[in-house]
Amino acid sequence: MFRTFGFDEFWFIFVAMRWTLALTAIAFVGGTIGGIIIALSRISSIPIIRYPSLAFIRVFQGTPLLMQIFLVFFGLNLLGVKIDPWIAASLAFTLHASAFLGEIWRGCIEAVPRGQSEASWALGVSYPDRMISVVLPQAARIAVAPTVGFLVMLLKGTSLASIIGFIEITRAGQVVNNMTFQPLIVFSIVAALYFALCWPLSLFAKRMEQQFSKASAK
Repeated sequence: MFRTFGFDEFWFIFVAMRWTLALTAIAFVGGTIGGIIIALSRISSIPIIRYPSLAFIRVFQGTPLLMQIFLVFFGLNLLGVKIDPWIAASLAFTLHASAFLGEIWRGCIEAVPRGQSEASWALGVSYPDRMISVVLPQAARIAVAPTVGFLVMLLKGTSLASIIGFIEITRAGQVVNNMTFQPLIVFSIVAALYFALCWPLSLFAKRMEQQFSKASAK
């Protein structure tokens, strides 16, 4: 017997939004740590550090996120490691974010005029101090817009975690739809919630990009 879509069903979908935000936050924080390591490894002059990071990026950028989620969840279970959907989704999204943020930030670091680094080197500034005090602050300003843009993609991508039973907005919508059989109403609400989360971030990314363009033109 089907239920009529009402406030309780809407609230069930709305509350699931917290898990979407939680997964996005975990993946972004973990991806930030991993991305910094990957970015610095990519610009390293030591091949044994540079090439593994390049391979990591190629693997995670060259395969669908859905396949990565499958491999983490089902692969670890087949190996005898019992893992629940929450941990599997967090791990898969963190690895995914590390690869993309690492490449984004590598490009931003290399976008800093080489003369800045060479001038500090000529003054005898050590490599760590040169990166922390000269290169990275300038790269961070360049990286704001693409990083926020990726955050929007990451937030929308969390819908793929529903395939392994992780209860986020999309999965909650599927559950409610199976009870009410009113897909137009249910998934319109799901889409509206994603829009409410992503649109402000998209505007912020666009604004940051415009500000950076104005600053560069001066």
